[in-house]
Amino acid sequence: MKLFDYKEEKQHGRLDFPIEFYHVDENHPRYDMPYHWHTECEIIRILRGEFLITINEEKILAKEGDIIFIHDGVLHGGTPNDCIYECIVFDIKLLLKQNHVCTKMLQDIIHHNKLINMKLPRDLRILNLNAEFLFDALGSRYNGYEFITQGSLYNFLGIILQNELFTINNRISKKTQEKMMLFKKVLSLIEDNYSETITLDDLSKVAGMTPKYFCKFFQSMSNKTPIEYLNLYRIESACEQLLSTDLPITNVAMNCGFNDVSYFIKTFKRCKGITPKQYIKHIALSH
Repeated sequence: MKLFDYKEEKQHGRLDFPIEFYHVDENHPRYDMPYHWHTECEIIRILRGEFLITINEEKILAKEGDIIFIHDGVLHGGTPNDCIYECIVFDIKLLLKQNHVCTKMLQDIIHHNKLINMKLPRDLRILNLNAEFLFDALGSRYNGYEFITQGSLYNFLGIILQNELFTINNRISKKTQEKMMLFKKVLSLIEDNYSETITLDDLSKVAGMTPKYFCKFFQSMSNKTPIEYLNLYRIESACEQLLSTDLPITNVAMNCGFNDVSYFIKTFKRCKGITPKQYIKHIALSH
């Protein structure tokens, strides 16, 4: 599904090299991946632990050694468990430049005529070796890494086509589209208003459902209750503020929609395993 409104407003990489690398562990402020989409493709590699990721409506449990591919315009998010993972977000159109031989095959992927399998086989040695080159190049940024990166992306796609690790797109059903659009509306409300008071009634009204039915719907889409997801989103936003500002913890709590500081600290500890003060100290020591 393409072009949701719930878009991540962020440039990945440079204008002349639209590829970005992210290394994510428990210390990362966005360790839990909020649901979002972007106009670039994404490759996720699990280095340790597990990651339950939802891509549109499909839930995938990715484990150490797994590689996940996400097409542009696809809603995704999830919950890691004792996990370290790396992401590469890239504009696939970069590979079209001055390339006439591969243009038709790339256009099939760009236009979603061919959908690359979301979970790629962990036992395909050539694919894993290529992923090593790709992630190492972007993670290290040694001289000439741009050549290695683009070459590895061509190789990555070539291996996928060679081994037919894709399906022919028959388009998403109208019912699925409607469910995703409703889910997207709720996510947009949370993103835009998480610093304010948001009730279960507010969320269910946006989806046009009763609170009881809405809770079942939301949990089926995200594996979390609406309030669990809202609080987690607020805590992840608080982590960013704790690391990027000198604001007192009380102010950060208020900025992220918590009117009760003690409840904020309790929720923070439940989500992160430590208090906000311990979190700041832990991050400072780890750097």
